Amino acid sequence: MSDILNRIGDKWSVMVVAQLGNNTRMRFSELRRAVDGVSQRMLTLTLRNLERDGLVNRTIFAEVPPRVEYELTALGETLLEPIYALWDWAGAHGNDVAAARERYDASREQEIERA
Repeated sequence: MSDILNRIGDKWSVMVVAQLGNNTRMRFSELRRAVDGVSQRMLTLTLRNLERDGLVNRTIFAEVPPRVEYELTALGETLLEPIYALWDWAGAHGNDVAAARERYDASREQEIERA
């Protein structure tokens, strides 16, 4: 269970699955532009792991230069509902989390000053 949660809960995996859910198929370069901050190496590893887990299909087209496209499998599509729910939750409660962090950091600073 923890192995699967680590994979699908990974920041880059969530973002890649969400992007592929918004688009039918995407090329590597399109995904890299769409997933803000991901390096080429990390995107390659993420896609490889998602493919290994049966969540993403990789299709190679025999062209010059070769074209590779990625799409969600039927199993990968089952992740969209929970990912979108998490996305919605983050959007609705992002300010609450930021305020809680500020309160926590301020209280920790006061504890350090008293010590």
